Amino acid sequence: MACEVNQLAPFLGPNTTDAVAAATYICSQFSDVSNKLIDTGYAIDSTYLLFSAYLVFSMQLGFAMLCAGSVRAKNTMNIMLTNVLDAAAGGIFYYLFGFAFAWGGPSNGFIGRHFFGLKEIPSTSFDYSNFLYQWAFAIAAAGITSGSIAERTQFAAYLIYSSFLTGFVYPVVSHWFWAPDGWASPTNSNLLFGSGVIDFAGSGVVHMVGGIAGFYGALIEGPRIGRFDHAGRSVALRGHSASLVVLGTFLLWFGWYGFNPGSFNKILVTYGTSGGYYGQWSAVGRTAVTTTLAGCTAALTTLFGKRILSGHWNVTDVCNGLLGGFAAITAGCSVVEPWAAIICGFVAALVLIGCNKLAEIFKYDDPLEAAQLHGGCGAWGIIFTALFAKGSYVDQVYGKPGRPHGLFMGGGGKLLAAHIIQILVIFGWVTATMGPLFYILHKFKLLRISSEDEMAGMDLTRHGGFAYYHDEELKHGTQMRKIEPTSSS
Repeated sequence: MACEVNQLAPFLGPNTTDAVAAATYICSQFSDVSNKLIDTGYAIDSTYLLFSAYLVFSMQLGFAMLCAGSVRAKNTMNIMLTNVLDAAAGGIFYYLFGFAFAWGGPSNGFIGRHFFGLKEIPSTSFDYSNFLYQWAFAIAAAGITSGSIAERTQFAAYLIYSSFLTGFVYPVVSHWFWAPDGWASPTNSNLLFGSGVIDFAGSGVVHMVGGIAGFYGALIEGPRIGRFDHAGRSVALRGHSASLVVLGTFLLWFGWYGFNPGSFNKILVTYGTSGGYYGQWSAVGRTAVTTTLAGCTAALTTLFGKRILSGHWNVTDVCNGLLGGFAAITAGCSVVEPWAAIICGFVAALVLIGCNKLAEIFKYDDPLEAAQLHGGCGAWGIIFTALFAKGSYVDQVYGKPGRPHGLFMGGGGKLLAAHIIQILVIFGWVTATMGPLFYILHKFKLLRISSEDEMAGMDLTRHGGFAYYHDEELKHGTQMRKIEPTSSS
């Protein structure tokens, strides 16, 4: 609201004793109201972002339960502890370095250079709520990787890779595609192919990074003992609790409503003229709907697809299919129609089934199918967005009318070209950083536990006892013994 004394005073009339003083008083009241409305806007947007951050952080509990249920009982304490440390170590390293590398502008297109240790925060660009939200994303990427290398990885390796991933590898990628200065960001003035990359909530930035990192960790370590028999046939090493898998899946589903809709960062934004029923709050709702439909479609497609292939109705497979649909829709959730989200989820389920078949053929062992799910379905989500992004939604969300949008929606091929480049550079960056890290850890015998530890279970040999006890064990006590590693195989 703008109120000018020299414009208001003449309207008060000739009978006003002091028109200027009266106009000054009235304008001051308007200024107070205007400032209160500005304060309210900041408070609403900050509260929305904080609530979204809490939802995304709740996904850590979902990851922990999903991981715990997907491994054998003898490694339950180990995998849950690693999930706790992903959040704890990630918090410190993202505070010291990660947030600065990701968002520290003004900077170059490759990496940020301000806000180390949150210096100069809050500012006109970022508040503490932005840090909390982005930290929750960073530790989600680390949690994805921990699932791929479960049941056979030394504890020190978890700490090293998690700190490196959250403090450097992931922040650099998020700077490229999300920060205003990033070379492929849709908010950069020098747009890649005139469009930049539309990876709204991170099918590539989060899911591909975590999935590819996990792929290299599991590949360098090799499969778990007994995962493939002497003839090379696949042997199922099933997780010990389908109940925990389902619990974790529902918690992740709940948290995804902060992951995707929360990525708007603000909710009090009008589209066009103020006073209407349609604004960013509607786009937030649409994003939640597309997220839901993609996950539901992927779950049902996986249910019937696996029934045809295996002859069973498998709840664990359905849960993974559901999460694959969520990982795929994450890139385009804000810029596609609900009907397109159904296509996204359907194809994501097929991608996941196909990736799992390839993993068996090449004797690749990932206890949580994390590399296949997050890497494969995340890559499909990036391609999907380049095909189905709607022009009007892209203009509203990113604020520049006439931008390139989905190929199948009449937007040309520029966005698709940008997204293919995104897939290639993410794969190359994670390969060049996490691949050598895991290889060095392997060479120094810091990556894989000994065969004795693996057979006994890390809960017994590394963490002082099992996560579960039978009544007789509780009655008579259980004697624990420490098995020292004797080899790296």
